[in-house]
Formats: sequence, structure tokens, C-alpha cells
Amino acid sequence: MAETIDVTPSSSSESTRDVSGSMTVTHVLYALHALAPFTFWTLAVVAMIVGMVKRDDVRGTWVDTHYSWLSRTFWWGILWAIIAWTIFWLGTFITLGLGAFVLWILPLAVLVWYLYRVIRGWLRLNDLKAIE
Repeated sequence: MAETIDVTPSSSSESTRDVSGSMTVTHVLYALHALAPFTFWTLAVVAMIVGMVKRDDVRGTWVDTHYSWLSRTFWWGILWAIIAWTIFWLGTFITLGLGAFVLWILPLAVLVWYLYRVIRGWLRLNDLKAIE
């Protein structure tokens, strides 16, 4: 006879296991990401490496959503930073510095967006909630 396997979450399932030990690591990852823009993104790279190493510890739990959130924040932040700085430098050379003040808004907007995502995720983590 064929045996059926129940895959719905239960109290002993992966999604509800104790993740209190991983909470400290996740808080450190958020701290590293929060400081990253002020360290030329080196701390973000460190946080990404630590996140990749420790992700299996939280796989299938609500904390895993925070690892995904930080990863997406990092990769999109790098992409937008490269685009913003490219536009800034090209615009500065083309306008000979006349529009440089206006063009500073782009890198600043990326910084604000990045920090917003880090702070939003960190607050959700403090509330012991998954991030959407």
C-alpha cells in the first residue's frame, strides 16, 4: 500500500523549531548591514558571507525570510548604487559640475532606501515576525 506523508507544519516541524540561537546571528547581520554604507560596503560583504554560511541553520523557519530580505537588499542596493554613481559621475563630467548638486540626490536616495530596508527588517525581527 502507498503511504501518505503529512507535510503540514506541526509543533515539531522545521518551520516552528527553536531559532533563539540564530537570533543573535541575525541581529549581527542587521548591524553589519546598517553599518555597511559607512564602510564602503565591506561590512555588507562580510554579512553576506556569514549569512550564506549560517542560512542552513534557519532554513524553513520564519527567520529565513530575514536572510532573504537582507540578501535582496544587498544585491538591489549594489545595483542601484552602481547605477546612481554612474549617472552622478557622467552627469558631473557632462555638465562640468553645474548639475552635480542635483545629481547627489541619486546616491543619497540609494543610501536612504538601503537603510530603510535594513531598519524595517530589523524592527520586524525584534517583534519576532517574518518579513514580507
